[in-house]
Amino acid sequence: MSILITGANGLLGQKLVVLLKEKGEDFLATGRGASRIPLEGIRYQSMDITNAAETLKVITAEKPEVVIHTAAMTNVDQCETDKEGCWLQNVTAVENIVKACEASGAFLLHLSTDFIFDGEDGPYDEEAKANPVSYYGDSKLAAEKAVMAAKIDWAMARTVLVYGIAFDMSRSNIILWVKKSLEEGKTINVVNDQWRTPTLAEDLAMGCYLIAKKKAKGIFNISGKDFMNPYQMAIATADYFGLDKSLINETDGSKFSQPAKRPPKTGFVLDKAKEVLGYNPHSFEEGIAVLAEQLKK
Repeated sequence: MSILITGANGLLGQKLVVLLKEKGEDFLATGRGASRIPLEGIRYQSMDITNAAETLKVITAEKPEVVIHTAAMTNVDQCETDKEGCWLQNVTAVENIVKACEASGAFLLHLSTDFIFDGEDGPYDEEAKANPVSYYGDSKLAAEKAVMAAKIDWAMARTVLVYGIAFDMSRSNIILWVKKSLEEGKTINVVNDQWRTPTLAEDLAMGCYLIAKKKAKGIFNISGKDFMNPYQMAIATADYFGLDKSLINETDGSKFSQPAKRPPKTGFVLDKAKEVLGYNPHSFEEGIAVLAEQLKK
């Protein structure tokens, strides 16, 4: 199976590169600018997915069986304040990839998000009705519609609150933030009114791999299995590392001022992914242990 990955320098992209290398698959990693993946023997090519001609040229020259599209603008507040940039990266780029996949006959696996929902009645299954409450959510729903209208076989992997450690440690996450803050003796305020199924990046990469391997068509929820709020995640992190929980203050979202509205209760029902793909994610506590091992290295 030949695979092309977009966004290979991102967290999920990096985890996919590691997994595909382990599985011995033939793949091309692509991203904006130079490779930030410190692994030997990786085929990498720069590709600006907002440039239609460049995207078409790279994908039709490579002729992959599967394109896994992970690249996106995911900073929810930045999407709210830079709507033009958000639409370019999250919608126009997807339209470019769809056209290139149509020209090359590739199966397209597109990454989407729980933020297409309003969060009024999560956890959601794959049939739930979308109703975004932020511009990021609007852009991701528009991207889904572009993929669904494509004249190719496609799949969608929707995910939730992805956490993990990238090679360059360029991104923090709730586990690293809580650990660092408590180790430094800082008091932190953590919300208890936003519910999610947090997703270990390695699990998301495996879910994508299972979809690609089977060329399983349609929408799949690929997330963690534990339905939690950030306060519970912070407490679990403190417990795992033996840190002082009294430094964690429980609060709610009304105490924070953010440009973009957040859906209160999302999270996913995973029955379809488990039955069709054999997807079996880690628990949140197991996910913390994975990160802890990586930090030692």
